[in-house]
Amino acid sequence: MDERAAIVPTLPRLNPTSSYWQGPPHRISTHRTTSELPESVSTIIIGSGITGASIAYNVLDRSDASSVLMVEARSTCSGATGRNGGHTKAASYRAFLDNVRDQGEAEAARIARFEYRNIKAVHAFAREHKIECDSWEGDTVDIIYEVNQWNRARQAVSEMRRILGDEDVAAQYKFYDASETAERFLTDGALGSVSYEAGSINAYKFVIGVLGLALTKGLNLQTETPVLEICRSSGGQSRWTVKTRRGSIEAQRVIMATNGYTAYLYPPVKGIIVPLRGTVAAQRPGSKMPKEGLKTTYSFIYGNGYEYMISRPPGSRYAGDLIIGGCSTKAPEEGLYEWGTTDDTAMDPEIGQYVRDSAANYFGSQWGEDNPDGRIRKQWTGIMGYSSQGFPLVGKAPGEDNLWIAASFQGSGMVLCFLTAKALVTMMDGEDDEGIIDWFPRAFRMSESRLKDKFRGRLHEKAPMDLELKAGREAQTVPEEFPIRSQGTMPPST
Repeated sequence: MDERAAIVPTLPRLNPTSSYWQGPPHRISTHRTTSELPESVSTIIIGSGITGASIAYNVLDRSDASSVLMVEARSTCSGATGRNGGHTKAASYRAFLDNVRDQGEAEAARIARFEYRNIKAVHAFAREHKIECDSWEGDTVDIIYEVNQWNRARQAVSEMRRILGDEDVAAQYKFYDASETAERFLTDGALGSVSYEAGSINAYKFVIGVLGLALTKGLNLQTETPVLEICRSSGGQSRWTVKTRRGSIEAQRVIMATNGYTAYLYPPVKGIIVPLRGTVAAQRPGSKMPKEGLKTTYSFIYGNGYEYMISRPPGSRYAGDLIIGGCSTKAPEEGLYEWGTTDDTAMDPEIGQYVRDSAANYFGSQWGEDNPDGRIRKQWTGIMGYSSQGFPLVGKAPGEDNLWIAASFQGSGMVLCFLTAKALVTMMDGEDDEGIIDWFPRAFRMSESRLKDKFRGRLHEKAPMDLELKAGREAQTVPEEFPIRSQGTMPPST
């Protein structure tokens, strides 16, 4: 992993795999508000995904709109946000025990509540502003096949209820045993399942909607304008020059909303924020699957990994389609070579095949025959960003004036980015303590110490308990009311 983490990211590559969400491209996908770049602006935002778009909206909502510039290397929302799996799902219980151990009970509770509130805020914003993005709120279910994952889930939820309170909305989970899971969720062979509140959304359309609002407030959006370098301006210590392939711009402040690509522009995070390539497929459901679509979203959790899946909601284009992703551990060396790459023009063949087969395998006899038009409608990859501590890095770059960062969202952008953008803009406006101290996780904040932590692979993602013990972490005792059960049966790979 050390060698993979040390790879310097490239710029976003031309001609990436074609994402299901970006077809057809929106009219602002190649938008340039002005034909030429301005020479000087007050604020430059690099990146047009959910983080950059939400930052732009919040900046323009609080201050003068005359000189806010957004630059995007490729087309609008062509990075991870426009290439995701469509989930708004926190699964906060899966990281909760780690967060209690590493951050303390109060901070673990703050993180769980933040994730829940972020999901609700995304869907509420879509409703309030009438953004047509297939926003759906309902339940999700985690189908669990591995004994340590099952017992750890029970323990984590017990701790969440103790610390947050039984009535806290972020601690509402319901467990089902093996027979109930098979009947309710059409999946055989699991130990059990856990259900809780979540949702799904077309994140590409959501971001297009947020950017549309920002454009009406005066945002200057410049697509196909890759940034080559950020350096101090000769005009003063607190000003910056952003060099692009189309020319240079002077700015009072610069915000990097560049996720897995951040180390290309900001070398101090090389080996701290590490890219990971994810693989997703849009599938037509089998002939025996519910004609009205599945009533819940899913994750399928086993010993060393998981898959996640949504069913496209009624009224959406291709309603009932299954969007499934994950499977990164199915490549050689448990997906080691998916780390450190920013190549979303390609796909690992073993992971690609596993993703194509996984939904039919999980639903087994409930799947039926493949659609006559073929199982796969579209398959693609995208680049995420992971940090050495398993949390985003948000705030002012240490030792620098007016250089800001919001990146490394651990594959959970729709659960973290929207309210993180609000927090960052509050920090930039000097209202840090009074504005966000009660609700924004301290663990997410940028600091000098976070630039010293060696990357250790994917954290909170939630490694099986036996692997954590092998790594020397403190064992968690499983309460007696959650006894060890027999191992579940994973569906066969084809």
